Amino acid sequence: MKNKLNLRFGIISAVVLVAALSRLAMTELPNVSPLGAMALFGGAYFSKRYLAVLIPLLALWISDVALNNTIYAAYYEGFSWFGVPMVYLSIIVIALMGTKLLKKIKVKNLLIASLLTSLVFFLITNLGSWWALPMYTKDITGIIAAYAAGLPFFLSTILSNLFFTAVLFGGYELVKQRVPAFA
Repeated sequence: MKNKLNLRFGIISAVVLVAALSRLAMTELPNVSPLGAMALFGGAYFSKRYLAVLIPLLALWISDVALNNTIYAAYYEGFSWFGVPMVYLSIIVIALMGTKLLKKIKVKNLLIASLLTSLVFFLITNLGSWWALPMYTKDITGIIAAYAAGLPFFLSTILSNLFFTAVLFGGYELVKQRVPAFA
């Protein structure tokens, strides 16, 4: 039984890490990312809530370190150890949503969770842009401007979350059906 749990934990962790690292191949596609689906996946499949949050955060951090010190190195002075805090916050919220919304893995639940993931990511990260960037006034006009600036990317976020949710959950469920040790 313990080997079965270790295998399951290892496979779920590997799926989360590979999803996060796949960002390295998607840098030319604005807001096309597996992060939301990855956090939902962790939330749905890790049996302990702290792992549902910790493993996706760790995978995000590893992919941020890789991206920020290779592809985006010109934007940083020296070695970059951390990414955008509001992205990390959104991953925490999304993973926790996954623990609640995806107790039963069904297409309807996945669709709703994926759409909510897009909305949560949009709301949190654009709030962070408003708060952190000096180009936005710190009033209602500024926050409206920040959300308006994010709208052109929102459709990519929705489509990306739908696609990666289908790939991660569909792939894992398919493997579970074919490999008894996963069930």
